Amino acid sequence: MSKSWPDSLFDVLLRQKVRQIAYVPDAGHSRLIDLCTANPDMETTVLTTEEDGIALLSGAWLGGDRGVLLMQSSGVGNCVNMLSLLENCRMPFVSLITMRGEWGEFNPWQAPMGLATPDVLTRMNVQVHRVDEPDLAAPTLEAAIAQSYDGMLASAVLLSQRLIGRKDFEAED
Repeated sequence: MSKSWPDSLFDVLLRQKVRQIAYVPDAGHSRLIDLCTANPDMETTVLTTEEDGIALLSGAWLGGDRGVLLMQSSGVGNCVNMLSLLENCRMPFVSLITMRGEWGEFNPWQAPMGLATPDVLTRMNVQVHRVDEPDLAAPTLEAAIAQSYDGMLASAVLLSQRLIGRKDFEAED
């Protein structure tokens, strides 16, 4: 049995010595969050807002740790001002972003930020990598982490809605 793509992403985090995981709870990241939380060598921090993760992981890097921010595309808009910290201080940064507002989306409020996410990140000098296929998730994250920490750059890996699956909130009887 082959590993699921979240399990493969977790293996990359371990190989790349990522010790800090900041996240706003998100169903698309739930398996990865569970794996990170269960690992005693990782520090996971639940955030109330995504931009706090940029500050937290910048401090982690200054203290000698590598970190990754897990968030949903709807949270990217909250981060615009804080993303300037990364550019001005030339600090590495990696984010795994589950996309909403795409394939099969039921919630129209998710569409505008889902559409804008790649452009917003690019305009803030974040290298954007998109994953649509499960087999590409791990190598894409591996490349983003290497690019960010070796090159002192900001990178984001966008996990497409087709990859993470369509959310469906039907009323229960």
